[in-house]
Amino acid sequence: MTRPAPEEAPLPSNRSFGRLFVIVFGLVALWSWWRGGAWLPVWLGLSAATLVVTLVAPDRLAPLNRLWMRFAELLHRVVSPVMLGVIYFIVLTPFALVMRVRGRDPLSRRFEPGMKSYWVARDPPGPDPKTLPNQF
Repeated sequence: MTRPAPEEAPLPSNRSFGRLFVIVFGLVALWSWWRGGAWLPVWLGLSAATLVVTLVAPDRLAPLNRLWMRFAELLHRVVSPVMLGVIYFIVLTPFALVMRVRGRDPLSRRFEPGMKSYWVARDPPGPDPKTLPNQF
């Protein structure tokens, strides 16, 4: 079975893309200045050039905007599963192992051959069925 092609997400506007990189280049310039300033003119120049292009001809940023979004999608495809795996194995697995070692079974999944039924009687018995007429 083939998977349907994913819908392409709409790109952010070229102006917002340009503003983002003006800020990023400005912050890198600030960091460069704080660390000694050897690359300060380069980063300030990139920030200024990006600002001019953003204000004068934002359509020129469209190819870079598309490239940036492709890079973002690649990062999403790599980072998301890795982070979910890290959370699963660092947080949930040790928690489950501790519960298992302590003999805790919150879902009552353990097989007990002497039981007649696994039905859990509620006390109080729950809502009156007449109060739930349109569930679906």
